[in-house]
Amino acid sequence: MVDAVGEKDRGESEIMREAVFMTRGLTKVYEMGEVKVRALRGIDLELYTGELVVLLGPSGSGKSTLLNILGGLDTATDGRVTYRGKDLTRATEQELTEYRRFHVGFVFQFYNLIPSLTALENVAVVTEIAKSPMRPEDALAIVGLSERLEHFPSQLSGGEQQRIAIARAISKNPEVLLCDEPTGALDSTTGIVVLEALERVNRELGTTTAIITHNTDISAMADRVIHLSNGLISEITQNTVKKPPRDLHW
Repeated sequence: MVDAVGEKDRGESEIMREAVFMTRGLTKVYEMGEVKVRALRGIDLELYTGELVVLLGPSGSGKSTLLNILGGLDTATDGRVTYRGKDLTRATEQELTEYRRFHVGFVFQFYNLIPSLTALENVAVVTEIAKSPMRPEDALAIVGLSERLEHFPSQLSGGEQQRIAIARAISKNPEVLLCDEPTGALDSTTGIVVLEALERVNRELGTTTAIITHNTDISAMADRVIHLSNGLISEITQNTVKKPPRDLHW
C-alpha cells in the first residue's frame, strides 16, 4: 500500500512539474547599423505548470527580450524555445499569431485600454476572439472589479485600469500569463493591489505566471526567482515560503 501511494505521489509530482516552456542556448542579437547588441547570450530555462516566477534584474539584463520570445512577440537569433513540446523557433508567423491569441495573456506596464469602452467592453473585446473564454464579468470579479463594470477608463484609478488589463488578459483562459513591469507605473499601495490580483489568478486558475520586475521585494511572492544579468541567468532561487503581496515591503 505504501509503495502504491508513493507511485501515485510521484506521478502527481511529475504532473505538477511539467515544463510549459523550455529554452536551450537561447540568444538574441539586435543589429543597429554596424553595432550588434547581444540581449540574450544563451539562456537555458524551464517554466513549469502553475508556478509563479519573477524575472529579476536591472534594465538591459534581457528580461523583456526573454519574455517577448516566450510570448511569441519576438523571435530568437539562435537556440531553441518550446511551448509544451512545440518548437516556437520553427513556427510560422500564422502559428505564432494563433499561439499568442489562444495560449498567452499579456500584461504590460501601460494598460492600453480603449478609452471609449467600459471596463466590461474592454474585456469583452478579447473574449470575442478566444476559443473558450470566461465571461467578462467573471474575469473582472477575479480581480475585484465587479462594481466597476460600466465605468470608463477615465473614471478609474491607475490600479483599477491595470486590473482591467489583467482581467482582459485572463478572460481568454490562457495557460500562460506574462507580465512586464505590471506595477512600474503605480505607487506601492496600488501596486500591492495589482500583485494580489496576479497572485489570485495564479492560485485560482492555475495559470503559469511570469512577472518581470527590477524590484527585489516583489520576488518574495514567487515560487522561483530567475535572476538575469547582461543577457545571462546569474542565479535561480526558490522560495520555500512565499510572502503574500500584503506582506511585501517596498
